[in-house]
Amino acid sequence: MSAGCVRWMLCQAVRRTCGGSLVYRIPASRVGIRSERHNIAAASWRWSPFSTEVSDAEQTPEPKKKKPSLRTNVPISSVGRKIPHRQIQVISENGEDLGTLHRADVVRIMDEKALKLVLLHEKKDPPVYQLMSGKQIHEEQLKQRERQKKPAQVQVKELTFSAGIASHDLTTKLKQAESWLEKKNHVRITLRSGYRQSNINPVTALEQMLEQMDVMVGFVSKPQAIRDGRAAMCVLRPPSAKELLQMKKAANTDASQSKTSSVSSADTTEETSQP
Repeated sequence: MSAGCVRWMLCQAVRRTCGGSLVYRIPASRVGIRSERHNIAAASWRWSPFSTEVSDAEQTPEPKKKKPSLRTNVPISSVGRKIPHRQIQVISENGEDLGTLHRADVVRIMDEKALKLVLLHEKKDPPVYQLMSGKQIHEEQLKQRERQKKPAQVQVKELTFSAGIASHDLTTKLKQAESWLEKKNHVRITLRSGYRQSNINPVTALEQMLEQMDVMVGFVSKPQAIRDGRAAMCVLRPPSAKELLQMKKAANTDASQSKTSSVSSADTTEETSQP
């Protein structure tokens, strides 16, 4: 009989004796150790820095909504009595927030106060409107047009002459400069001194020539020496409103002082003439 047959017969005998199939039993202590190790490993993985689990307290906040910008580029005009929105936020003609109102209530206020309704913020919820008078709408339209105007480019005109210029030619050139200034242009004036006029200070000579002008002027740059002192240059501009006001006040002050001095001198003459 072969060894394989003997082994098979022994195995069958053992099965009949035990009443079932062979089962390898693991001690309870070893099972407890394995389960405990599994729990420790799972816990360490759950709280490890590489875990992808996110707690309720660390949820990503929702992105904030951007505030819509005001309709500054849209022309300001009245929407009339047919308001397209049922509920609107209303600003009074004085800038006071009246809250959210039904369009029927807004129409009633418009009729009572003889006001018009202007859309300010269409994309807001609810849309924002403002009550305005016709005068307020006109003023806002003028302001909007002024903001949209592009500033005009200033032109710079140039005049060049020598220190020995004749009186007639100087008057002609200064008149030309005055006409340019009246058209809101800038004027660059350059005064050159000749080789035979080395004793003349170009800056002083230019200042004296500018005093002969019949109009008030402002300076972009005041007379200053250039070309190693052999010439002088300045840039004129039209005077600002503030400068004109200051010059007018100074002229009135000088006139009142001269009038007061003339009156006082006349009184002194009369006193002297009396016996």
